[in-house]
This record gives sequence, structure tokens and C-alpha cells, in this order.
Amino acid sequence: MAQTAAIVIRGPRTPASAMIGFGLIWAFLILFVLYPLTRIFYDAFANEAGRLTLANFHEFFTDRYYLRSLWNSLVLGVATVITTSVIGIAVAFLIIRYEFPWRNLFSYLAMLPMILPPLVGVLGFVFILGRAGTVNVLLMDWFGLQTPINFMYGMQGVLLVETLHLFPFMTLSILDSLSKVDPSLEEAAQVMGANGWRRFRDVTLPLTTPGYVSGALLVFIWTFADFVTPLVVGVQDLLAVQAYLNIVQFVDRRIFRMGIVISALLVVLAIVFVLVARHYVAIKDYSSLAYSRVERRRLGPVARWLAVGFLALLMFASLLPQAGVVLAAVGKGWSLTALPVHYTLDHFRQVSLETPRFIVNSLLYSGLAVLICLAIGVPMAWIMARTRTPGRGAMDALTTLILAIPGTAIGIAYIRAFHFPLPGIDVALTSMWIILPLVLAVRRLPYTVRSSYSSLLLVHKSMEEAAENVGAGKLITFRDITAPLVWKGILVGAIFSFIMSIQEASATLFLTLGGWEMIPFGIFTYYIAGSHSQAAALGVILIVLCAASLYVVNRVAGARVGGLFG
Repeated sequence: MAQTAAIVIRGPRTPASAMIGFGLIWAFLILFVLYPLTRIFYDAFANEAGRLTLANFHEFFTDRYYLRSLWNSLVLGVATVITTSVIGIAVAFLIIRYEFPWRNLFSYLAMLPMILPPLVGVLGFVFILGRAGTVNVLLMDWFGLQTPINFMYGMQGVLLVETLHLFPFMTLSILDSLSKVDPSLEEAAQVMGANGWRRFRDVTLPLTTPGYVSGALLVFIWTFADFVTPLVVGVQDLLAVQAYLNIVQFVDRRIFRMGIVISALLVVLAIVFVLVARHYVAIKDYSSLAYSRVERRRLGPVARWLAVGFLALLMFASLLPQAGVVLAAVGKGWSLTALPVHYTLDHFRQVSLETPRFIVNSLLYSGLAVLICLAIGVPMAWIMARTRTPGRGAMDALTTLILAIPGTAIGIAYIRAFHFPLPGIDVALTSMWIILPLVLAVRRLPYTVRSSYSSLLLVHKSMEEAAENVGAGKLITFRDITAPLVWKGILVGAIFSFIMSIQEASATLFLTLGGWEMIPFGIFTYYIAGSHSQAAALGVILIVLCAASLYVVNRVAGARVGGLFG
């Protein structure tokens, strides 16, 4: 009798170590992302007795001042998206499509404003455009102006600072999409008689929608959540500012509760904006996107110098606050004069030798945050790109959610979530300095994840499968095959995480205690105390650190880093 052998085909077994790692990643995300957000929403819906209620939100939506703050925040966010769109699209289009003198230099300089923290930028603009700044002093001396012009103090000042700081995000996002538009589509429109403007409006611009929406979201959410810049220029009727002011006062518990409610609303609104934007992109077809190289055209003599003049003027305006900060840092006796009367390096000595903790803490905490981002982010990217593990879609969604969470909200969420004694040590996490690297890592994790994920997609799976077929395990395959091919993308993501961590202010200001101060906290406290030169000296140090990091990114990855923000 013939016997039939049954063959059971089983899928590849997931190693126990991989499952443990997967579990640890989710434990980190649940503990440091989902739990704080859950806690802040619970507090927003709870009364003093801990019972759930809608009274807090009813109070918010019946308060005219809070409603005006909400409206002003929305208007400011939309206005910043419009101004950065005009500048960002123009810069991206010139860089990707045309050849003109100093094009490579401008393409690098256009990214520099991104490394200038809004806090430093607003200080620089105040030194140059403030009521007693250089421009007003010159106008008084040269034209006999009696009353200084208010360039900075008000919403116009916030809009100016945010626009010149954030337009590189729009440029990077547009660059990535614009480089993938099939040139044949534009050529077909030209054959049909469409002129340059109509061709751009009806063909080119709609095809860049995915990149544009990504950049617009970043710009809007960043502006929506920034409270430091408005505070410096005296604007308080914005949601993020009200959240900060309500939380830092320790007198009225009702006002403190409203700060939590506003923080919850910031998160909800940001998530709604992301979902609406993703739905808008999803309902359209972009299958015409191509990856063929676009030949740059040479501009005519007049157009060439118009392009150079536009970019030079933009770079001058963007670098103006840096110049103001540098002059304030090395100047002495700069009061009602166009430039400082004397120059000294004593302010750098004070902030670097007498109070070095600002610099040391910034490097230490940001460095630890990058290590956490690498330890969590690279495995997350590998799971999303290389496995079909249940939950990887949720990881991807959570990464997008982290990008949408305003720093103001997450700082307040950490205060509410971790202000209790930990078991065994009887010390709250908010009383331990490690909370700062943790919140920085959570805030900047998406940069490492996105960059690593994009690099992994470029490595064909067959290379890894070949190594596994000859007996190499998963870890050895990643170390010997995958890592050497994706290390540039991982490095770029890590450096961007470092750049954004070292200038973080919105989340860390809530959590900083004595001895933990980072550079942005030092700048803010020096400026509020009237020590403007010391604040400027710290600002210059921060600019140098960020510029050096951006130079490394530029050397490693060039200008094609738009995928980090998509």
C-alpha cells in the first residue's frame, strides 16, 4: 500500500528576539506618546472631582477672548501658509527648472533659515526692526522721522518671523514633488497653446500637490503651536500663548484647567488638519508623476538677473536676524544707535564659561534624544518597510500623529502624565532630568523614521534574501548588507533630529527645572530679564551648532531631503 506523506508548508517563523523588540517599541510608544495624550484628554474632560464633564469645553466656547484667540491662530496659520507658499514655490521652481549664476549657492543658502530657531530669529528682528532698532534709528537720523514705525510688535511681526523661518520647509517639500513631474505633460500643454503661467497653474502646480500639502501642514502646525515668538513681540490672543500662560500660573486652578483644555484642542485641531489633508490628497490621482531627469533651462539676460535679484533679496531678509543677533552678541552700548558703539567677546565668555550648563545640557540632551531616536526609529522603519507584522500600519499612523502634535500640548501632557512618584524610587519622572531627552526624542522621532524608511525602500529585498539563503540571520544581514546601503539616510534623519532637538523650546520650557536649562531656555530667560546681549550670544552659539549640522546633511545627502517631511 502506497503511503502518502502530507507536507505542511509553514510561513517563516518570527524570531523571539524580533518579537521582543517589537513589543519594546510598542511599549515605548504607548508609555511616552499614547498615555500622555490620553491623560491630557482625560483632564480636559474632567472636573475637580475627577468626574467626566463637558463644562470645561462649554466654558471655552462661550468665552469671547478664547474664541478670538482661536480665530487669530487659524488666521495666522493660513496667512503663514500663503506667504511661505509664494516664496517656497518660487524658490523651488527656480532651483529645479532653471540655470542661473550662483544657483548652487542660493540652493544652500535657502535652507539656512530653517536652522534659525524662531526664538533667535525674533530677537534678531527686534534688534534690527524694533522701535529702537537699526532701521528706525536710521529713519530718524536720515529722514527726521519723529515716531518709530512698528515693524515687529503685533501679528505682523509674528507673520514676518514665521514666514522667513518656515519657507524652507515648503521649498524642500515642493522640490521633491517638482522633480518628479513628467516634462512631457508640460510639453503637451505648450503644444496646445498654454503659455508659461497657465501651464504652471493648470499642469505643474496640481501635480506637486502631495509635496505641497505636506509642506503646508508642517508650516501651519508649527505656526499654530508656537507661543515663544508671539510672547516676545507682545501678542497674547493666540491659542498656544494662552495655553502656556494658563499653565505657568499657579494661582487659579480654573485657569490652569483651561490651559489643559486648550492643549487638548490644539491636538484635536492638528489631527483634524492632517486627516483632511491626507483625504484631499487620497481622492486625487497622481499616477502621472515620473522620475525622469528634468533638464534645466537657461534664463535670458533680464530674467536671469531678476531671479538672482529676487533670491539675493530673500537671502538678505532671511539672514538679517542672524546679523542682528551677531551684532547684539558682540556689541556694547547699542542703544538708540544704528550699530553698537563698542565691540567685545565678553558676552560669549559669560555664557560659555560662567554659565556653561546651557551648552552642555543642550549637547547632552539632544545627543541622548538622537540615540533614543535611532534605537526606536530605525527598527520602526525596518518593520514598516520589510515586514507584514500586524500593527505596522498603526506605527506609520502614529509617526504622522507625532508630527501633528504641537510641542506646547506634548509638554503639558508630560506634566500631567508623569508628575507622580514612580514605584520603587518615590520620585516623579518630571523631577528627573531624563524627561528632557525623552520628550525631545518623542518630538523628533518622525525625522529618523521617515529618513530611514525612505532609504530602506531603495534597497531591493533580493539582496537581503540572498544573504539569508546562505545562512545569515536577520541581525547579521542588517549589519552586513542593509546598514552599509542605508547609513546615509539614517545619518541624515539623525542629524535632522539633532538640529530640531537642540532648538526645541515649546515642549521643554514646561519641563525645565533648575540646572537642566538648554540653550533656548537660556535665551528666553536672559531676554525676559533684560540681558539681551547674553541672549544673543547664546543665539549665535545655537546658530553655529545648527549650521554645522546642516552642512553635514548637505555633504551627505545634498538638497534632496524633502522626503523627510512627507
